[in-house]
Amino acid sequence: QVQLVESGGGLAQAGGSLRLSCAASARTISLLNMGWFRQPPGKEREFVGWILWSGSRTDYTDSVKGRFTISRDNAKSMVYLQMNNLKFEDTAVYYCAAGGTYDSGYQYWGQGTQVTVSS
Repeated sequence: QVQLVESGGGLAQAGGSLRLSCAASARTISLLNMGWFRQPPGKEREFVGWILWSGSRTDYTDSVKGRFTISRDNAKSMVYLQMNNLKFEDTAVYYCAAGGTYDSGYQYWGQGTQVTVSS
């Protein structure tokens, strides 16, 4: 069983930056692909991006390309989402997930962290 805990959410101004962290309870996370998802207010959860278990590949949804970066530190069992040039429409609850590929098949989910961007 893998437990995931997100942190780093909060309030940011448009154009600002935040870095979200995802801490995993198990060292086996180093063998798992990791994803980030978000759920905007009143909308369904959507895919943000993912990172291969080795860290050698990342992909992002079009709306965040060039602004968001996913990285990981397997030695620390941590995954990060660096968010730059934030926009009002980035406001959402952000979730990290483990065990899937690209945008589907994730078996483990965190509880989410709120990101609010003021315009």
